Amino acid sequence: MKAITIKTLETKTHPETKKLFWFVFVATRGGMNRIKIISHLRNIPSNTHQLANSLGLDYKLVQHHMKNLEQNNLVTKVGSNYGATYFPSILFEDGEAIFDEIIVKLNKVSDKNNGGKHNENRI
Repeated sequence: MKAITIKTLETKTHPETKKLFWFVFVATRGGMNRIKIISHLRNIPSNTHQLANSLGLDYKLVQHHMKNLEQNNLVTKVGSNYGATYFPSILFEDGEAIFDEIIVKLNKVSDKNNGGKHNENRI
């Protein structure tokens, strides 16, 4: 299997959207945590504290990733300060198919690296 690269993504979407999703979720440190966070938000909009508890991550780490996701317009914040609730943004919803494809490809690479066995750390 070829390595996962931005060129292996087949979903039809705007090239800049592909680049953004690739950069935020794959090419930079913390991408796996951002995947976990946004996957959780797709099902349950939450505040930073709820995300940290649900995902077993440090509060400050979640704060950092939420700031990153917000700066890249992938989440929308409703409210202010401590109790602000985050939702996936319109931009994220428009590019959801590319996000799903990234997850599938990352899981395939993970499985291949595990000798074909499902990895317990799958996304």
